[in-house]
Amino acid sequence: MELKRLVDTARYDWVSNMVKSFSFDEFRKGLEWFSDSQCPMCLNGGGAPCENRKCAYGKSLQSCLLCNEYLTCKNTEYQRDVYPFVADNYERVKQIGFQRYLAEEEERTKAGIDMMGHLERRYCKVVKLEKK
Repeated sequence: MELKRLVDTARYDWVSNMVKSFSFDEFRKGLEWFSDSQCPMCLNGGGAPCENRKCAYGKSLQSCLLCNEYLTCKNTEYQRDVYPFVADNYERVKQIGFQRYLAEEEERTKAGIDMMGHLERRYCKVVKLEKK
């Protein structure tokens, strides 16, 4: 969604005139598709086929975040290592329930808060500018 907004704002359609092998219209269709896509979650066929999906399906869970073994499961080790904030998501689901958590995430998305912004705020070095 953020990339789509940037492309629309900066009006990158001129790239097709400069690079003949690039179709801006096709690129824009792809951005539209990603922007409109909503993950139907694992039990509804979302996500890539993986051990997590098989496990969630076997336990009749909509999400691994609903599993009591999430913080120790070998199947979620990658997510915990690469995206450390998922432990916070797990705790939030435990506090307020999965449906309310999803509603909160939807509101965050509508407010323009994305995962990259979250990662930058939480894990990137803070730069402080000196006053002159």
